[in-house]
Amino acid sequence: MLGWMSNRIFARCLWPLMLALAIAMGFPGLAAADPFADWLAALRKQAAADGISQPTIDAALGNLKPIQEVLDLDRHQPEFVLTFAQYRAKVVNDRRVARGRELLKEFGPTLERVAAEFGVQPRFIVALWAVESDYGHYTGGYSVIAALATLAYASDRKAFFRAELLDALHIVDQRHISVALMMGSWAGAMGQCQFMPSSFRRYAVDFDGDGRRDIWTSQADVFASIANYLASLRWRHDQTWGREVRLPAKFNAGLVDLRLKRTLSQWQRMGVRNRDGSDLPAVNLEASLVAPDGLKGSAYLVYSNYKLLMRWNYSTYFATAVGLLADRLAGG
Repeated sequence: MLGWMSNRIFARCLWPLMLALAIAMGFPGLAAADPFADWLAALRKQAAADGISQPTIDAALGNLKPIQEVLDLDRHQPEFVLTFAQYRAKVVNDRRVARGRELLKEFGPTLERVAAEFGVQPRFIVALWAVESDYGHYTGGYSVIAALATLAYASDRKAFFRAELLDALHIVDQRHISVALMMGSWAGAMGQCQFMPSSFRRYAVDFDGDGRRDIWTSQADVFASIANYLASLRWRHDQTWGREVRLPAKFNAGLVDLRLKRTLSQWQRMGVRNRDGSDLPAVNLEASLVAPDGLKGSAYLVYSNYKLLMRWNYSTYFATAVGLLADRLAGG
């Protein structure tokens, strides 16, 4: 009786040690569970069902691991509280303006051909190029596939990033870029115009005719892709974005609203003037009023093209800075 109990106690003590040894030795069926590996296996099946080739699946998803830094950035994004005046000073600075004017001349013929085909003024193309990647200097240092897989697996927007990941796999499968060269931001924005994969598939253009839509290294493709995006939103090539204005004293703050539109003559009657105090243009054009820093800061009357810039990035800071930079590139 005592011997049987001793053996039973011994066996119960020995079993955990045997299990640990088996796992360490890699015995089949005893390895620790790997939720990411299970998730990745399901993704591979979905990618194959979506028409992505097996070589692409193996090249893109083999040996893939979540990137902890991407998760940290997603969960703890740093908050930078800037006024628009501070943001404007950083984004629309003399160095960027000078460089942009040089690039407008350098790529003038290509930009003019893009403008003729898509109906978007070169200064706006170059301004967006500048704000998105500083003319291609800062395009991101993360593997787009690995970053999107990390976010699709563990972020709060799994479905969104999973769809973007599948789009990225299609881009690789169509040989526009290799897995190794598909670099971008930690959130998956790619190339010199910082398109998400879904935007790439909708709007990227092979303008240089080499058979690939290359927003990483081909300026012609970058310019045409930017222009195609705006053209698809019905950009008005015969209009600008807006203008900085001066408001009268005790102006009604309720009129600062993108949803509210008045003609320039109506704004004129309400005491709104150009920044230098001159009258607004006598043209039949509707505009909305924005004041990113409130009535104590700068104010702008903006037209339909401005609202399209906000479709690119839903931020009055972004859209206003792009417009102001475009004006300065053109000598304004």
